[in-house]
Amino acid sequence: MDFYQRVILVCRQIPEGKVASYGQIALLCGMPKNARQVGYGLNRRIREGEVPAHRVVNGQGYLSGAQAFAQPDLQKIMLEAEGVEVRDNRVDLKRFGWHNTMEDALRMRGSFEEMGI
Repeated sequence: MDFYQRVILVCRQIPEGKVASYGQIALLCGMPKNARQVGYGLNRRIREGEVPAHRVVNGQGYLSGAQAFAQPDLQKIMLEAEGVEVRDNRVDLKRFGWHNTMEDALRMRGSFEEMGI
């Protein structure tokens, strides 16, 4: 299993105007206790522009990965451009969280299996 390839695929599924937590992504990747590893992988991929990493926040909705972006407020700017409200460096997960379905999770799992990751 290539965990980081899974992270990229899951993050690409986060709809514009929504956010997901590191833990949510780890769970969808089949590794529910690897939220920190999600952050590590995204930090490396942000610079490469492979994933919409600006849509990933911590479990309380805070923009905890903002320091990985080229400028301190870039994550906030990018989210606000998509219509996501950011107050005090935090997003309301009830309102702007990506509430993926079981069908979404099963579809991703099928994709992982097809790709051999």
